[in-house]
Amino acid sequence: MAQIIGDYSDITPEIHSLAQKMAKNSIIDSNLYSKYDVKRGLRDLDGKGVLTGLTDISTIKQNKLVDGKLVPCDGELYYRGYNVIDLISGITDDDRFGFEEVVYLLLFGEMPNQQQLKDFKDLIVRYRTLPQNFVRDVILKAPSEDMMNSIARSVLTLFCYDKNPNDTSIENVLRQCIQLISVFPMLTVYGYHAFNHYLRDKSLYIHRAEPTMSTAEVILSLLRPDRKYTPLEAKVLDMALILHMEHGGGNNSTFTAHVVTSSGTDTYSAIAAALSSLKGPKHGGANVKVYYMFEDLKHNVKDWNDDDALTEYLEKLLDKKAFDRNGLIYGMGHAVYTISDPRQIILKDAVKKLAEAEGYDAEFNLYERVERLAPQVIARKRKIYKGVAANVDFYSGLLYSMLDIPCELYTPLFATARIAGWSAHRMEELVNSGKIIRPAYMSISTEKKYTELKNR
Repeated sequence: MAQIIGDYSDITPEIHSLAQKMAKNSIIDSNLYSKYDVKRGLRDLDGKGVLTGLTDISTIKQNKLVDGKLVPCDGELYYRGYNVIDLISGITDDDRFGFEEVVYLLLFGEMPNQQQLKDFKDLIVRYRTLPQNFVRDVILKAPSEDMMNSIARSVLTLFCYDKNPNDTSIENVLRQCIQLISVFPMLTVYGYHAFNHYLRDKSLYIHRAEPTMSTAEVILSLLRPDRKYTPLEAKVLDMALILHMEHGGGNNSTFTAHVVTSSGTDTYSAIAAALSSLKGPKHGGANVKVYYMFEDLKHNVKDWNDDDALTEYLEKLLDKKAFDRNGLIYGMGHAVYTISDPRQIILKDAVKKLAEAEGYDAEFNLYERVERLAPQVIARKRKIYKGVAANVDFYSGLLYSMLDIPCELYTPLFATARIAGWSAHRMEELVNSGKIIRPAYMSISTEKKYTELKNR
């Protein structure tokens, strides 16, 4: 077991005083951002992202042209030009798993035929193995209560097992990306089992991935002690993975992958950086927040069918009087979509079917009520009338809870899907040999005259 360092007792009065000094001397007058027309967060005042690059991997549509003006419309998401709704429908109609097929699409820019898909699945299976003793020496010996950090550490350590880790040729990077996509379910689930055993004193399960399983089946099989799951459970998880695997080049973690890749660094460093970005509660960590928010709601609202009581709780959320007191209704609203998030619409339908099959009707109805009431409360309290809709995170927490997936794995599962998009964007950045990404920051500091130490 690794030695634990840095608990709150290490925050001494000296550290507290230095922190206050640092904060005081780091404040920037917010009016200066407007004065110098700085796009904070690389976003315009109307919320549109500042154009920083081009991509052919995915397209997000949230506006349409009407009488020469852009007006909000129902959101649409395209992977390599294919509407994600059509992709999901085709896979669902054939009653098959589709994650591997869509990974192929994102990486290579075209839909595979039957033989190409079979060969690609065989390649993923062949790469779905970790170095000898890696689980014992890396994952089990230093368990972490944070699975995202555990995965990032594992990814960086895999650099040491690669004979050509720094080779950024297209062939080598593609090989590295496919290998990482293949082993991410293992890094994720094994990291959780290590945490659950060593830090929670629970039983330890380390199962092997069966070569005939899809990625979704591997996740459920490795996670559950008895390895059992229903076809519906695996198919719904497969759909969720597809919906989470890519979302344009401008989202924080994918942009991070672009930025780090542009420096010329190795694949493991680029993916670890993207993981670190996704961990943040403003990005991939949002689905966990939705889950805990609903747990708090269930504790404080006895009658889930009482719209008035639910509305009162939602108002308390916005007034910073409930849950984490951050003034947010998690799962509502999106930086891009205004009218609707297409991923949420697809996922909601699948979650409803699973809820009916698993006996979670009451929970689903509660989520549906909050989805209806929250925009009304936000419009009234925040005076936002352009529209606020539920995003993909809103129902994903309920989905994972119905699948008996622990909340510690919610964001790691997001990463297990999104690494496909990160890999496609890393390849795109390398193929186009772009310049190193280096946006400008304006200095507002004033020149100071140096004073000798004895005179300070």
